[in-house]
Amino acid sequence: MDRISLLTTLDHRYLPQLQILLTSLQVNNPGETFSLYLLHSGIPAEALSDVRQQCDAYGYSFYPICVDERLFKNAPASRQYPKEMYYRLLAPQLLPPELNRVLYLDPDILVINPLRPLWETELNGNLFAAAAHTGKTELANSVNKLRLGTEQDYYNSGVLLMDLDLGRQEIRPQVLFDYVAQHRKELVLPDQDVLNALYSKQILPLEDVQWNYDARNYSNYLLRSGGVCDIRWVMEHTAILHFCGKEKPWKPKYFRRFGILYQHYAQMTRRTWPISL
Repeated sequence: MDRISLLTTLDHRYLPQLQILLTSLQVNNPGETFSLYLLHSGIPAEALSDVRQQCDAYGYSFYPICVDERLFKNAPASRQYPKEMYYRLLAPQLLPPELNRVLYLDPDILVINPLRPLWETELNGNLFAAAAHTGKTELANSVNKLRLGTEQDYYNSGVLLMDLDLGRQEIRPQVLFDYVAQHRKELVLPDQDVLNALYSKQILPLEDVQWNYDARNYSNYLLRSGGVCDIRWVMEHTAILHFCGKEKPWKPKYFRRFGILYQHYAQMTRRTWPISL
């Protein structure tokens, strides 16, 4: 089987979460080998040593790539929405030219079932495959479509299967930056808004309950499925559990249902690697 190429983008504060993600990935994808690409804006090599050692222990390849910050001087950025979030949209230009597809994952994710079926999904001429979080958030989904002038669902940018070869032909950095410059006051989630505004017609829809499960919305998924998608179903079928929003399972007083599962993988990681949350 071919290696699965993964991409993430973050700053040094999210390195412990990346290590927890890697633990969940290794436990639930036995026999798979991965190449992990990390686009960052200057994390010191010594700060990456634990991630590198963890990848080495699992037999994964690790490729940190420091991005030239000058490319993003016109992009809006803040502490909540750092410039690293934009890297995924320009991954076709930033990753090695021999790489033809990659699976982007936010670091606030657990992988709890195999990723191979997603990796082998045919994109059929689309730039991306992504999931929209609808149902309970249907109103927000409709508002976002109206706000951005799009007809498609509002896709979450935390999990993206990307056709890099096609992206190198069709994603133009200047077009992206011109849009940001013209709409910067209107952007709520800058990278996600830009993804939807510019590329929503070239996104293959994925089932969020399997490939980008919003960990806040268990009751909604259960209701939408007529009781089918209960805890047992999630543990057997959901591959990507995404801790969206401001509430995070590594923070004090996190109360949502899947917080204990996150702490389980955090503790597994701590047994070998000196992470601090």
